[in-house]
Amino acid sequence: MLSRRTFFSTASAAALTVIALPRMAAAATTSVTLTPAPATIPVVPGQPETSLWAYNGSLPGPLLRVKQHDRLRVALRNGLQQDTTIHWHGIRLPNAMDGVPGLTQPPVKPGAQFNYDFVCQDAGTFWYHPHAGNPEQVGRGLYGLLIVDEASPPAVDRDVAWVLSDLRLDRAAQVTADFNHPMDVSHAGRLGNTALMNGRLAQPFAVNAGERIRLRLVNTANARIFDLRFSDHAPWLVALDGHPLDAPMQLGPQDRVAIGPGMRADLILDLTGDPAARYTVFDRDLQGREHRLTDLAYADTPAKASPSRPIPRLAANPVAEADLKNAERLPLLLGGGMGVPYSLQVDGGPVLDMRQAFQQHRMAWSLNGQAMKDHADHHGHSPLFRLTRGKSYVFEVSNDTSWPHPLHLHGHVFRVLTQPGRPWRDTVLLQPQEKAQLALVADNPGHWMLHCHILEHQAAGMMATVSVS
Repeated sequence: MLSRRTFFSTASAAALTVIALPRMAAAATTSVTLTPAPATIPVVPGQPETSLWAYNGSLPGPLLRVKQHDRLRVALRNGLQQDTTIHWHGIRLPNAMDGVPGLTQPPVKPGAQFNYDFVCQDAGTFWYHPHAGNPEQVGRGLYGLLIVDEASPPAVDRDVAWVLSDLRLDRAAQVTADFNHPMDVSHAGRLGNTALMNGRLAQPFAVNAGERIRLRLVNTANARIFDLRFSDHAPWLVALDGHPLDAPMQLGPQDRVAIGPGMRADLILDLTGDPAARYTVFDRDLQGREHRLTDLAYADTPAKASPSRPIPRLAANPVAEADLKNAERLPLLLGGGMGVPYSLQVDGGPVLDMRQAFQQHRMAWSLNGQAMKDHADHHGHSPLFRLTRGKSYVFEVSNDTSWPHPLHLHGHVFRVLTQPGRPWRDTVLLQPQEKAQLALVADNPGHWMLHCHILEHQAAGMMATVSVS
């Protein structure tokens, strides 16, 4: 049984911008250019176009699609007036391609270029975003989807990408400039007032009775956690964070699917509703209030006749299993935030209480009592953990705060031993006072970021470096 709080995101009926990529029997190389720059985009119908930052002028950025084992080459040309990078969220790749300024590469200056080049060894649903100036750059629209197709994708009628996010807009439909506001930093993060589905205000999603769709779901919001319920439908969860479940899990019509920032899920959804009917997809906020996110809007046509089909089981990605019997156990305590008293060290300095840390450094969060400053051009810090390459580890994680945290590790995936089915993840959502056990093999050398993917929490201290050598 699922815990009834799974992890998934939703997005829009608006079409994604697609860069056509070659399809070849052998592994292919795809070369593209991504240019982050100011853009005006019609986000809210009937309102002025919204001034954003976007990759290649589109929100989300271009959908990149390759096959497993293909090589992807991306030229980043910086059209912003500040430094940037691209982090390939969830992709296991060489450390030099991870896109973290001051840790894996120099920041890309305005007008400059950086070339990313890596092989996509895992199939699944991934995404890309900056790791310089995170809260503002992502919060102004810099994110896009990367799909790596399996050698033999499951048979479905449609393969649909939904990208879910939000914006904080004023009455003129413009992004408010209050990034890193003290309330956001010390509480739930920057929550927008406008939910977006594929870069537009959420609209009904058109479906046909009898069809089967694969929903690739990505949460690219700064801080919003989506907690969804599909009324009168029972989707199957087949993959999380790009990695197939060992066995698909069916959600009942009353079950909820929760996904924090950075997290993804793949669903198989059989459209069993009535023609011309609408079925609401509900979201639930931090206060437990339920809102309509979108509707599954059925066409006024007879149901498509389809034979009974088994739920596909996706092929596993080549991830090494941890040796749990001999794994080293590492405690990891998430601390800080409003609601509980705390103390922390900022960049290894003296221990400060919560008031001192916030007033002197704008630090509010910590990992094992350490708060690391998120410098826009330098994320490099003395490692919190030094792991031996090829060795198995279990992170014993405790969320000792009053707020949820989606914890993300770069360069690796881990099994969440404390969740049903022990899924592979690269980002795990921990509710207040929740504990989790994360098992992995440290098989990717380099210095890797470990951080909360509520970007305001990261910027206010909940980040660290994990070294593998």
